[in-house]
Amino acid sequence: MLKKNDEIYLTVKSCTVQGSGVCDHDGMTVFVRGAVTGDRVLAHIIKVKKTYAVGIIKKLVQRSPMRAKNFCPIAEKCGGCCFAHIKYESELEIKAQQVADNFKRLGKLDITPAPIIPSPSAERYRNKAQYPVGSDGRFATIGFYAPMTHRIIDCADCILQPKEFSEITDIFRNWIREKKISVYNEADGSGIIRHIYIRKAVVTGQIMVCIVANSDSIPHAEALIEQLKEIDGLVSVVLNINRDKTNVVLGKECKTLFGSDYITDELCGLKFNLSPLSFYQVNHDGAEILYNKAKEYAALTGSETLVDLYCGTGTIGLTMAKDVKSLIGVEIIPQAIENAKENARLNGIDNAEFICADAAQAASTLLERGVKPDIVILDPPRKGCDEALIKTVAEMSPERVVYVSCDSATLARDCQRFAALGYRTLAATPVDMFPHTAHVETVVLLSKGEIDSKKVRVEFSLEDMDMSGFQKGATYEQIKAYVLEHTGLKVSSLYISQIKRKCGLDVGQNYNLSKKEDAKVPKCPPEKEAAIRDALKYFQMI
Repeated sequence: MLKKNDEIYLTVKSCTVQGSGVCDHDGMTVFVRGAVTGDRVLAHIIKVKKTYAVGIIKKLVQRSPMRAKNFCPIAEKCGGCCFAHIKYESELEIKAQQVADNFKRLGKLDITPAPIIPSPSAERYRNKAQYPVGSDGRFATIGFYAPMTHRIIDCADCILQPKEFSEITDIFRNWIREKKISVYNEADGSGIIRHIYIRKAVVTGQIMVCIVANSDSIPHAEALIEQLKEIDGLVSVVLNINRDKTNVVLGKECKTLFGSDYITDELCGLKFNLSPLSFYQVNHDGAEILYNKAKEYAALTGSETLVDLYCGTGTIGLTMAKDVKSLIGVEIIPQAIENAKENARLNGIDNAEFICADAAQAASTLLERGVKPDIVILDPPRKGCDEALIKTVAEMSPERVVYVSCDSATLARDCQRFAALGYRTLAATPVDMFPHTAHVETVVLLSKGEIDSKKVRVEFSLEDMDMSGFQKGATYEQIKAYVLEHTGLKVSSLYISQIKRKCGLDVGQNYNLSKKEDAKVPKCPPEKEAAIRDALKYFQMI
């Protein structure tokens, strides 16, 4: 019988989405942290339960071909990058299998998801970071929580975050030490600085620093701001006030200490203003892929009424607004709704209405108003949708529901609930928005009853189309479609605009340009540049 502190040799048969190897020992499942499918390990058992045990690697006897060199010195302590020791292509396989298993096992759904779409970049892809602030007894610690704890692992530089974020946290460390600024103590609720929350707009290069504090003011703020102003791209410093003894990072009140109340980014050809409380996907280029897939599933014709529940700052709905008759967005956070309204005005969209309310409550109200949407977009928190909301959506009887989720387990559960109300899950595509972590986005198409599949997706070849109306002026979406069909590559609007400039083509006033001449933006890879140039030639633009 297996006991704690036993040391046993194990062969790893599979891997969990949390990055642990799965082994069998005398009929008991053993999870080995940091092990990979194909590894042979000497494992030290640290926990034994009735049906399973947990171990750590004492010795790596045989390396799996899936294993990669760990790129982060604190990965094991931090726990955020649970796939830091696994090759990215193998990570994608594990995530894809997890999504498929959840649909089959939890959702009891007879559906095979489409192949997982990888992130355009596996490093420096995040545009947001929330750093808890604490103390090791001598100095401030700024980093990330260790797994299943609130113990802060100090992090000098995270490979998932932009380089500027490390420069900003260094400024905070020095400022806290030099000015003797108190940091938050969770045990007794004392101290001032709780979190440092940073956002970067990928296209414009604009940076916002948000200081989450246990007070409505912070000492020596002027000195801090003067140092932060040296950061390239900084346009906003905001104080967020959170006096509650809670695990929720942000409070409800914000004060702008320097610059603008928001930063502006561009996504899918639209501009978006982002405040500290605004939801925005952390992977910009991955979000364009995700939203384009959602739009494909929506199969818009221009005559639809679209309801976007959990709309945040309106990103998903607004990217579809010009292809529908009317858009209604719902979000419970007032500041996010104000941002959504401003984002609609910013982009000249006048067929959008935004409602500040709980999603389930708003859906019921819309139903009472007689609103009959053709399409409903759902992008709920990780916990998924309430049963009451799903029932109300079903009562609205939309032809199609497009569900975007960051947790395939709750997604599968909700698809099963929709199935009980007459909605079939027709298609699903995982999109890896979070390389090296346990998370993956999935977008699903649900439809009521038996429908004509031609309404869902039309397969076509650009070679067979009459392109006379597009030539000399193809849209970004048409260029993306051509590149995808002919090369299998996903290209962003940013990359297209870069290559258009190289070719001397007009990209519109300040399109995808930063306000700073030396702003750092991702450069288009050579293989994608070649594909974009080929598309431009096809559309007779060069």
